[in-house]
Amino acid sequence: MSEARAHDGPRGRYLAILALGALGVVYGDIGTSPLYAVRECFHGAHRVAGTEANVLGVLSLIFWALMILISFKYLALVMRADNRGEGGILALMALLGGRGERPGRAAGTHFVLISLGLFGAALLYGDGIITPAISVLSAVEGLNVATPLFTPYVVPITIVILVLLFLFQKRGTGSVGAVFGPIMVIWFIAIAVLGLAEVTRNARVFAAVNPWYAIRFFVLNKMHGFLVLGDVVLAVTGAEALYADMGHFGRRPIRVAWFSLVLPALMLNYFGQGAVLLRDPSAAVNPFFHLAPTWALYPVVVLATIAAIIASQAVISGAFSLTRQAVQLGYSPRVEVDHTSVREIGQIYIPGINWTLMIATIALVLGFRSSTNLAAAYGVAVTTTMAITTVLLYFVERELWGWKLVPALLLTGFLLLIDLSFWGANIIKVEQGGWFPLAAAAVVFTLMSTWKRGRTLLASTFGMRGLPVELFVRDIEASHPVRVPGMAVFMTRNTEGVPPVLLHHLKHNKVLHEQVVLLSVLTEEIPTVPREARVKIQDVGQGIFRVVAHYGFMEDPNILAVLTEGKHEGLHFKLASTTFYLGRETLLTTNRPGMARWRKTLFSIMSRNARSATAYFRIPPNRVVELGAHIEL
Repeated sequence: MSEARAHDGPRGRYLAILALGALGVVYGDIGTSPLYAVRECFHGAHRVAGTEANVLGVLSLIFWALMILISFKYLALVMRADNRGEGGILALMALLGGRGERPGRAAGTHFVLISLGLFGAALLYGDGIITPAISVLSAVEGLNVATPLFTPYVVPITIVILVLLFLFQKRGTGSVGAVFGPIMVIWFIAIAVLGLAEVTRNARVFAAVNPWYAIRFFVLNKMHGFLVLGDVVLAVTGAEALYADMGHFGRRPIRVAWFSLVLPALMLNYFGQGAVLLRDPSAAVNPFFHLAPTWALYPVVVLATIAAIIASQAVISGAFSLTRQAVQLGYSPRVEVDHTSVREIGQIYIPGINWTLMIATIALVLGFRSSTNLAAAYGVAVTTTMAITTVLLYFVERELWGWKLVPALLLTGFLLLIDLSFWGANIIKVEQGGWFPLAAAAVVFTLMSTWKRGRTLLASTFGMRGLPVELFVRDIEASHPVRVPGMAVFMTRNTEGVPPVLLHHLKHNKVLHEQVVLLSVLTEEIPTVPREARVKIQDVGQGIFRVVAHYGFMEDPNILAVLTEGKHEGLHFKLASTTFYLGRETLLTTNRPGMARWRKTLFSIMSRNARSATAYFRIPPNRVVELGAHIEL
């Protein structure tokens, strides 16, 4: 997504095409919320009676949650905080200075912000596990409305669908991406028609647009009414997807899709479910499927299952994208990334993440066995991430948008009050399943923060062991080591000094190539780096060049292309006569300060299992020489 397109926005036919695509990717999660949101309010753990006051109160809460949190907070406000067109909590964290303290910001504040951003990102992995489980399970449970004979088969059918979904990931979404949007158009039209058919019989439900009914709901139900917020929030799941997927489509298409189709369809369906409950309170067991006439029940179940699969596909792809961002920003070890499209950079497949998500999702289905039980686990992850986004948004308002203190505090305080209300209603569900996303996030947060800290310590150690490049050049000029034909490329994270691997090579082999390249690959805190700013080359003398390649966190490095571009600066790159020298560190944990010993051990394990630099940078293995070294942490 170019910066111009992100800000100006497409128009005309292209806008319609992008809006259609957004329906299939961005709105899959929130679009399937009607399968379970209303049901949990009247049939879940904190159910309320299906009286007219309660039905109108819940509908009013859902309506205003969608208007305030989705329409206003995310679509109108949060999506303005784009990192050159890209969104998502890691992109937001990078926008706020994920690698270094900003001027005028206290060190403690910076640490808290980065920690919050990391934990929010970690929670999204929990979302990637829970969404496929609850969405597909809710859709398949529609069979129970037709006949209880299907009850024993709901879980097995769900598992089969999930296995097929995850097996399909390696083929990529490119081949079916074109049909995702049209299918979701059919889905939203279908749920709108189902709801409209019911509200025409009881238009009283439209009174729920009045916020007084939401207020009266709390007055009548007191603390119990507050706890129902933990189920109402299920109507806004997928809010973070609007932000995270902004880079694929841009703000304008996402907004057009929301206001022209998604929001009207959702509200008609929710109001329709409310009308069903007013007519028949016993329908609370599954009000969504009670909207369908008998003859249409099985087709609606099939359509709901397909929509749930599309919703699952979106969060799985999001987990892949989030992992690549974490790798590029230095919060994760290198992983195997397969590109499933030659044209779309965003279509990637990460086998390790895919199989981990599959195992965890199936385990959830087997452990919780119903979407009602899973709802408790779902709300905690969603509300915590939403609250973190609001906190980070405050610093964007102050530091990047230049807002005055009072307006920023008032707006952030209002949004945070709503977020924390939903969060408070959900946090009591920890024992019922809410512990799962928190535990999963804690594990992922520990891994990411440990990797980041470990790499910082390692870079500091290498810095102390390095040699100023000017001193090295003078030494070469004085000692005249044997020079052999060809080019030697030494990969180094440090853009200053001489890497230890070069010093080891010269010490043991007593020779240097005619051309020596000290190559560093840096990831910037922007999605993409313009081609003209990609490579910087410096001739430091004696045939030694320092090459620094800059990439965005949404890009994959291409080392061979970088070296090829250097021919205009005097580099004579020919793959057949080039040798790549890489360091392979054996980490030894010690009691030195800097990081707890157990975290050093964890970092060492992660380092050993990281994908090799050879594979990650796509360097031909037969052109690589690895030199080992023991490093004490």
